[in-house]
Amino acid sequence: FARKSEHNTNMVSLIKQCYYWHSVILNRLVVCVLPMQFIKSMYNRTWMERYGQPASTETVTLLWSSTVSIFAIGGLLGTLCVSSMVKALGRKGTLLLNNCFAVIAAVLLSLGETAGSFEMLLVGRLIMGVDSGIALCALPMYLGEISPRNIRGSIGQFNSILICLGVFTGQVLGLPQLLGQESKWPFLFAFLAVPALIQLCVLPFFPESPRYLLMERRDEAAAEKAFQRFLGKKDVSKELEEVYAEGHAQSNLQVVSVPQLIRNPAVRWQLITVIITMACYQLCGLNAIWYYTNGILAEAGFAGNIIPYITLSTGAVETLAAIVSGLVIERIGRRPLLIFGFSTMAVCFGFLTVFLNLQDRVSWFPYLSYVCILAVIACFCSGPGGIPFVLTGELFEQSYRPAAFMIAGLVNWLSNFAVGLLFPFIQAALQTYAFLVFAGVCILGAAYLYTVLPETKNKTFVEISRSFAKINKVVQWTYPYEAKGDNAVPQFLLQQYLKR
Repeated sequence: FARKSEHNTNMVSLIKQCYYWHSVILNRLVVCVLPMQFIKSMYNRTWMERYGQPASTETVTLLWSSTVSIFAIGGLLGTLCVSSMVKALGRKGTLLLNNCFAVIAAVLLSLGETAGSFEMLLVGRLIMGVDSGIALCALPMYLGEISPRNIRGSIGQFNSILICLGVFTGQVLGLPQLLGQESKWPFLFAFLAVPALIQLCVLPFFPESPRYLLMERRDEAAAEKAFQRFLGKKDVSKELEEVYAEGHAQSNLQVVSVPQLIRNPAVRWQLITVIITMACYQLCGLNAIWYYTNGILAEAGFAGNIIPYITLSTGAVETLAAIVSGLVIERIGRRPLLIFGFSTMAVCFGFLTVFLNLQDRVSWFPYLSYVCILAVIACFCSGPGGIPFVLTGELFEQSYRPAAFMIAGLVNWLSNFAVGLLFPFIQAALQTYAFLVFAGVCILGAAYLYTVLPETKNKTFVEISRSFAKINKVVQWTYPYEAKGDNAVPQFLLQQYLKR
């Protein structure tokens, strides 16, 4: 593809990734960056004003726990809606509508203290979760469908890069000298509306997914124009031919439901692969890392007032590792990066367990523990942090994709909820040995991917489906005019396809 085509596609991707910032910044700010005592203090004041007595410790803890966990419930609700939304509104239309949820959530969260209403914070977090659940499905779907196959992985990795950059931005804004103060924390939540408003202004000028237009709307002219605008060239016959070939290779051109997808033997191992990969994405132990970071720095002798500045290194390492992954994914491939990421995370968890258990005996072991934490974060962002969403879009053809993203999203949010629910019990029972549980998850995930997952880089969606044909024990029908060929698809076949 010409340099202009890559520039156009990358520009769309960058604009789209702004959408991810607010959901990730919110979740990480509330849990990790923003001191929870500020919000707990607000809960206490509100309770005192309403009922004339301070809230009990149990009440404040319940309100705080609900504020944190309700985000995952909202994400689950958003995921359940996404399949119907992308079918009715398209990928672009779904993302445009979803910005409204982000703006509403930002208003509720930023004005909750002024209104003296902790209910506004709870509802705002719920709506923000819905927004994130929809975005985590619709955005990778859109990016995968608009990207040329030779840079599809790099474009998909912008998800991970901008998520990490959003986390780092949240860490910086949450510093005490900026917005991490009791009088200024509502402004952090107001900031969430900025990316959504930018997207509302810019996204309408970009086309809908050409695959959606051609295969689901049957609008050949609009699909051709969309390809031309995305790729920056007039002759897009090769890209159209690839979509036609995919359409003829599918036995069903109608968008399938989740039950239909589960029952279909032709995509059984693709579905299992997505479920396992997405479960490992949440259960690999990265969330547990944040639990220990401040404690390890305190053990190393750092003063409490400088720890927030030191933890900026975690965001910087996240961002750098994600950028490197995006640069090399089309050379190395998805499969090696995933296997490498999970395998090296398991090794780092092993060393971290040793250093944590011996840090009372050796004065400089806390420093090595922190190095292990940075290594775990880097290994995660090198592959497991972004590629699962890329794979979900690549392993399924057009009619299966919305249902596949719904299932992937459900696994993602349920696993996230499970970690939040079970980790305190695991940590209480195993203490620092809890990381060995996550190391086991990483090893099992790497072993499965090594055994089952084929490489998908620079392949069409039809070719990827055929890679699973043998393990699925199905016969793939071969369409004689494939995207690799130089001949155009005969006109009578195009007409026949558009009538299906």
